[in-house]
Amino acid sequence: MNKSEPRIVIRRAKRRHEAPHGGSWKIAYADFMTAMMAFFLVMWLVSLVPQKDLQEMAEYFRMPLMEAITGGKRNDTGSTVIPGGSPSPIPNVNPISSRGDTRTEGDIRDTRRLEDLKAEIERLIQTDPVLLAFRPQLLLDMTPDGLRIQIIDKDNRPMFATGSAIMQSYMRNILRELGPLLNDLPNSVSVAGHTDSMQYAAGERYYSNWELSADRANAARKELVIGGMAETKVKRVLGMSSSVSLIKDNPLAAVNRRISVVVLNKQAERRIDEQNASGTTAYNLKEIMEPAASVNVPDMPTLPATPLRP
Repeated sequence: MNKSEPRIVIRRAKRRHEAPHGGSWKIAYADFMTAMMAFFLVMWLVSLVPQKDLQEMAEYFRMPLMEAITGGKRNDTGSTVIPGGSPSPIPNVNPISSRGDTRTEGDIRDTRRLEDLKAEIERLIQTDPVLLAFRPQLLLDMTPDGLRIQIIDKDNRPMFATGSAIMQSYMRNILRELGPLLNDLPNSVSVAGHTDSMQYAAGERYYSNWELSADRANAARKELVIGGMAETKVKRVLGMSSSVSLIKDNPLAAVNRRISVVVLNKQAERRIDEQNASGTTAYNLKEIMEPAASVNVPDMPTLPATPLRP
């Protein structure tokens, strides 16, 4: 070879044969399939849980940590379905509010049940054509005594005939729709009648707004029972006349004429029982049970017929 000629060098890349794949991909694939199976199993189980329980569980886990420790106010609308653990060793950081709240755990659960009933009635109003048509006349709110359901008058749609306890047909339908719902809780019920301040022509000496409001409250009680409410749930029936106006600045307003049905909480029930108990006076039951002696009492003059309201 002539030394003056250029040397041509051809470099060829060496091909390396890849080692056969191992089994690591099989482990990853198995983990993926296991996770997918667990996911779909959880989704299936969640679909079987009632909506109410799901909401309670969501509220349980949404509660902030400090409120969980100190027992602060919660936002849930029902009793928790997950029981708490042992008592917290951390003292309450808000002793003032603790002393002010004398409710027991049972009272708190009772309030949550009443809030659940309020939500259930609101859902019924939206789905029931009879109640939906009278939605502006139905007022629901929580009071210190419990859940209050008020059915108010309108100028062009009164609940009763003027000056009487004769109930309109649509008012009967409303009460009969509400009656069965009140059986869902063991709580007692208080029914009160309210009137406006317009007086009868004969004044307070004869048939007055006191009798009218009491008669209307009792008529409402009857319709609740006809609708399906248990008779034993009634704690009291009150005639309030115009003593508690809904609009105090306008005592003649139609909305002051209303029926108020209160599903009492346990605190209110205990308070009513204590108000009607014997108190601190020790009565001689034997003396009370003895028959009274006959006494000649002159007959009182007969009252005139009930005058109509103007």
